[in-house]
Amino acid sequence: MSENALTSCRAFVFDAYGTLFDVGSAVDRFKETIGDEADRLSSIWRQKQLEYTWLRSLMGDFTDFWNVTGDALDYAMAATGKKDPALRAKLMETYLSLDTFPEVVETLKTLKSQGHKLAILSNGAKHMLISAAKASGILSLFDQIICVDDIKTYKPHPDVYQLAVDQLELTPAEISFQSSNGWDIAGAGHFGFRTAWINRTHQPTERLSHSADVVLKGLDELLPLVAQPEKA
Repeated sequence: MSENALTSCRAFVFDAYGTLFDVGSAVDRFKETIGDEADRLSSIWRQKQLEYTWLRSLMGDFTDFWNVTGDALDYAMAATGKKDPALRAKLMETYLSLDTFPEVVETLKTLKSQGHKLAILSNGAKHMLISAAKASGILSLFDQIICVDDIKTYKPHPDVYQLAVDQLELTPAEISFQSSNGWDIAGAGHFGFRTAWINRTHQPTERLSHSADVVLKGLDELLPLVAQPEKA
């Protein structure tokens, strides 16, 4: 689609994990402790975290993202032969203060200064999102922190994207949704959002019914595509 697809958007809604927050930074802080299996543990942890949200949604067996993250970590530690309760506790605690990607803070500040509405729409439990946003100094930039706890299902279910429509009081076409996850972009596009896929790691396009309006290497590439609101 054309890059001008985002110019009519009145709000910019961001996925959190992998888009604003670097999920790999949790394990990175303990690489020396974990050793050679650190990268594999990190990869399995993230993959199982995602799989468990999808499976729990399909089964109608919701538990919040904090518990999902813990279950996924337990699986990853078992898969890599790590039996270290103290390490587990530290890794979970780190999820409350993940690093942001380098361009995130300045991009959000610029969008906010231009008068755009900003929100997070995440599978994360609200306390996790607030803690991570506060730790990185971006909490005050958001008009809404929207999570799935009340509806008890996970993205990419359409009811999750509807939360942003309801809370921002806008139509889907007035919302630009940014995510690093191709499956999330497909779900958001199917729902009716304008979409920007932040494809930092050069992943192939998902074979699903909707593709991104724009594909970017980082959030900062969003800024030239955004129309500044007219001043009253």
